[in-house]
Amino acid sequence: MDKNTIIGFALIAAVLFGFTWFNQPTAEDVEAQRISDSLAVINQQKKEQAEIAEIQRQAAAAKAMAEDSTALFFNNMNGVEGRVTLENEKIALTFNTKGAVVEKAVIKNFEDLNGAKDLTLFDKTTQSLNFIFTTKEQNISTKDLYFDVKKSADGKQLIFVAGDEAGKNISVTYSLDKDYLLSCSILANGMSGLFAPNTTSIDIDWQERCKQQEKGFSFENRYATLTYHFTEGGTDYLNETSEKTDETVDENIDWVAFKNQFFSAVMIAKDGYGSGDAVKLTSVPQEKETGFLKYYQAKLKTAFDPTGVKPTQLEFYYGPNDFRLLQSVEEESTFGKDLELEQLVYLGWPLFRYINRWFTLYVFDFLREMAIPMGVILILITLLLKAITFPMVKKSYMSSAKMRVLRPKLDEATKQYDKPEDAMQKQQAMMQLYSEYGVSPLSGCLPMLIQMPIWIAMFNFVPNAIQLRRESFLWIDDLSTYDPIVEWGTNIWLIGDHLSLTCILFCVANLLYSWMTMRQQKDQMVGQQAEQMKMMQWMMLLMPLMFFFMFNDYSSGLNFYYFISLFFSAAIMWTLRKTTNDEKLLAYLEARREENKKNPKKMSGLAARLQAMQQQQMELQKKREELARKNAALRK
Repeated sequence: MDKNTIIGFALIAAVLFGFTWFNQPTAEDVEAQRISDSLAVINQQKKEQAEIAEIQRQAAAAKAMAEDSTALFFNNMNGVEGRVTLENEKIALTFNTKGAVVEKAVIKNFEDLNGAKDLTLFDKTTQSLNFIFTTKEQNISTKDLYFDVKKSADGKQLIFVAGDEAGKNISVTYSLDKDYLLSCSILANGMSGLFAPNTTSIDIDWQERCKQQEKGFSFENRYATLTYHFTEGGTDYLNETSEKTDETVDENIDWVAFKNQFFSAVMIAKDGYGSGDAVKLTSVPQEKETGFLKYYQAKLKTAFDPTGVKPTQLEFYYGPNDFRLLQSVEEESTFGKDLELEQLVYLGWPLFRYINRWFTLYVFDFLREMAIPMGVILILITLLLKAITFPMVKKSYMSSAKMRVLRPKLDEATKQYDKPEDAMQKQQAMMQLYSEYGVSPLSGCLPMLIQMPIWIAMFNFVPNAIQLRRESFLWIDDLSTYDPIVEWGTNIWLIGDHLSLTCILFCVANLLYSWMTMRQQKDQMVGQQAEQMKMMQWMMLLMPLMFFFMFNDYSSGLNFYYFISLFFSAAIMWTLRKTTNDEKLLAYLEARREENKKNPKKMSGLAARLQAMQQQQMELQKKREELARKNAALRK
C-alpha cells in the first residue's frame, strides 16, 4: 500500500469520527428518548390489556346471558308430568304440563273404529306440538319445559307459566267455549333482553300420525290430506297418494289442517304463517297394516313480539268435517278473517261444487231436519234430480225416437251411396233428410250429458258427507264405507279383500242401462254407423266391469245412489219407449215435412255447420280427384 492510499484512509476515518462525534445526542436528548420509549411501551401494553379485558367482558356477558337463560328455566327443566282437562258437551281436551300443549283430543258422540261411544282424534303417542323461541345464545323449546298451570273458576280457561318469580316467564293461555274451537295466546314476559333485536317470529313444529278411523282404509286414505289455506283466499293440499317432504309454500297462509276423511285438526294463526322457507309441509302415506293413514308434519313461523306487548294468537279446531258446522265455527273465530274452513269438505271442481253448494246441501239439510233415514234421503234426492231433468231427458228421447221411425226412409234415401267413396254424399243426404223432418241427430246424446255433472257432483258429495257415517239402511251397516257380503283376509289385486253388494248392484244396473242405451242407438243408426255401433258395444258392456274394480272399495252410500239413479233412468227410458206410438210419431213428422216444404227454413245451428263442413270436404275431395285424373293423364 503506498503513501497516498494510507493518507486517504486516514482522512476518511477522521471525517467519520468527526461526523459521529458532532451528531451524538446530548445527555438531555438521551433522557428524553428514554422517556418517550417507555411511554410507547406502556401505551401498547395498556392497549393490549384493554383488548383482552373487552374479550373477557364479552365472554363473561355471553356466559352470564347463557347462565341467566338457563337459570330462568332451571326449575322448569325437571319435573313430573301432570294432566289437566278442558271440555264441553262436544269435546274433551287433555293438556300435559310438560310442553303446555294438547296431549289428547276426544270428540264426543262420534263412534270410533272399535265401536266406542267417543272418538279419540289423537293422543300423545300420535301427535306432538312444540313452540321454539330463538334467543341470542340458545333456543327455548316448550317441549322441554314443565309448566305451572292454573284453571279459571268457570273451568273454560287454562294458564300455563314457566319462568322465575321476578316476572320473567313464558305464558300459554287456552280458552274453550261451547264448540270445537280452542283459543291459544302465547306471551313472553320480561324476556326481551334474551332475544336478538331482529327477532320477530316464533317457530312451530307440529307432527301427527293420522289414525285410521273408518273401516275402509284405502277409501279413507283418499280423503286424508294435509290441507292449507292461502291468506289471499282458496285452499290447496299435498298430494294424497305420493310422499311429500318439506314442501315449501310460496304464499302466506292462514291455517294448516291435518285432515282425515271425516275429522280434522286445524291450527290457525291470527297473523298467518310466513311463505317460502317459513312454511315446510310433509305428508307421507302409511301402510295399511300400521293402522295409520298418513304421517304429517308442519314446520311454521308466525309473528312473535319479544317485548311481551303483543301476544302470539292461535286457534285450534279439533272436530268433524261438517260443512255447516265449519261455517258456524268460522263465525266464532275472533280473528276476523275469511278462513273458508268449510273447504275442508271437498265438494268438487267449480261446476260440481256449485251444484253441491247451492242445491245438494240445501236439499240434504231440509230432508235431514225431517228426521228421514239417510238411505231414504239418497232415494229422494235421486227422484228430485230425475224430476228436474225429466223434461230434457224426454225431449232427448223423443229426438232419438224420431230418428228411429225415420230409419227406413234414411235407408231408402241413401241406398245409392253404398260405396266407401260415397260416404260424404251419403252423410249429406242424411243431413238433408234430417233437416226436412226437423230432427237433430245429436239430441240422443243429451241424457248422458245431462246426468254426468250430477253424477260427478254426487261422487264428491257423498264420500264427504259425515252425516252418512255409521248410518244404517236395509242391509247396509254403514253408508259411509263398503258393505261386504263376502270378506277374506288376503288382498287380491284389483278386488281387495271383500265383495261389496251395493257395488255389484250398481254394476248390474249400469249393464242394464248400457244395454238399453245401445239398443236405442242401434235402432236409429243407418249403414256404416250401425256397423261402427257393433264395434263400440263391447266397450260399453265392459264399462260396468271396470266400474266394479274401481268402486268395490267405495262407500256403500255412493254405490247405492248410483244404483238407484241408474234404476230410475232405465225405468224412465222403458216407460217412454212403451208410451211412444211410432205410427203417430211418423205421421207427425210427415206433416211437419210437408209444412217445411211449403215454408222452407234455412238450416241453422250445429246442423248448418255440419252441412257446411261436409260441403267443404266434398269440394276438397272433388278437387283431389280432378287433380289425380290430370296427373294420370300427364303420365300417359
